Amino acid sequence: MHRVFKVSVASVYRHYVAKVEKKGRTKAELDEVIRWLTGFDQAALDGHLAAGTTFEQFFAVAQLHPNASKITGVVCGVRVEQVEDPLMQKLRYLDKLVDELAKGKPMHKVLRA
Repeated sequence: MHRVFKVSVASVYRHYVAKVEKKGRTKAELDEVIRWLTGFDQAALDGHLAAGTTFEQFFAVAQLHPNASKITGVVCGVRVEQVEDPLMQKLRYLDKLVDELAKGKPMHKVLRA
């Protein structure tokens, strides 16, 4: 089991916020991306962040969007569509979406509309 699975979502979330805001995007856009991927509403997302939920717990109760499999590309030198561990793949999906948001990709493309 990877160490990152036991890390709280909130501890990484603040880095995601800083990354997207540094590139001119907003926390609201980040939350929209996370909600799209996980199926959580804003109250559930806020609850997980406040509770210190780990990534393992977070993705155990998430209902991944049906189009999540359309998320492709490279994160940390690894193709997300080729990651074999299902939990690690979900983490990589999230990382890829945050990267795309920070790089200025239009929201409808980030959300695979």
